[in-house]
Amino acid sequence: MASKTCASCLRTLHRQSQSIPQRASSLNASRAFTATPRRHLDLNPGPNATPRTSIPPVDPVRAEGEPKIGTPMPASIRAAAGLKKVASKATETYTAYGSTEVLYKECALQADYSIPQAGKDDEEMPKTESGEDLGVGEGWWLKELGLQPTFSTWSQVTMLHMYLIAARFRCLPHGSQTWQQHLLDHFFYDAENRMMVNHNMHARGTRNKYLKDLFIQWRGLLAAYDEGLVKGDAVLAAAIWRNVFKAKEDVDIKGLAQIVSYMRRALKGLDSLPDERLMSAELQFGSPKDEASIVALKSKMMDLPFEKAPGKPLPAEKA
Repeated sequence: MASKTCASCLRTLHRQSQSIPQRASSLNASRAFTATPRRHLDLNPGPNATPRTSIPPVDPVRAEGEPKIGTPMPASIRAAAGLKKVASKATETYTAYGSTEVLYKECALQADYSIPQAGKDDEEMPKTESGEDLGVGEGWWLKELGLQPTFSTWSQVTMLHMYLIAARFRCLPHGSQTWQQHLLDHFFYDAENRMMVNHNMHARGTRNKYLKDLFIQWRGLLAAYDEGLVKGDAVLAAAIWRNVFKAKEDVDIKGLAQIVSYMRRALKGLDSLPDERLMSAELQFGSPKDEASIVALKSKMMDLPFEKAPGKPLPAEKA
């Protein structure tokens, strides 16, 4: 009985399927997309074959990254991608921390100083005219240039060299935020430690105040030295004069010119340094003393009349 019922049902369905094409012609035009011609898949298209689908090609960038919205990603692939991302960031962080520590020590060495009386209650620390703790130190910046071995001198000379490295970090292809941050962190850790060890500054609130001032100085220093590199040696010299020499009127002009030449030469050398050597901290700063012969050269523009000198014309005299 079941087989007869199934056979009759099949005959009914067969008759209905034969009548569908006749009724389909009277459908509304809004259903025309159902009448799209059938497309055949060519497994071996020629080199000049045109695409036969309206689906846009896969974007290589998107194909290598996350899948498009709506495409499910297996849990194992998601976990592997997340682990790779976290591992790469962690590896870069540890590498940047170690390398920037070595680079920072090279920066801090340039105007390093010590205070023999630090930590001795029975001895009084010598002071400068402005009231800063005065220490002892060696090197071109302190001995030949004549800067006083104080915390402010050390911090400004250190930040000047940090700026040179930070400017090179900006050229890294994968970004430099991590490297610059670690370099800056090493500086502030060392600065706070010097406040406690060399200057008996044990109150945290007082240290935080000085550290905040140092950060403001660092931000202003970045803008000032960037402007000097773009606008010329005169602007760069003015920035160095304000920061390193505290805008003193009796500044050593030749020494100031040597620092300008020294910064230009250092930036050129850092620019030619491969990224791998920079990230491995394979560099060592020279001394502005080596720029004395260049600064001593007489400029050819000194022999030109003012009206023939390049640059902006002199303002006309008022009648």
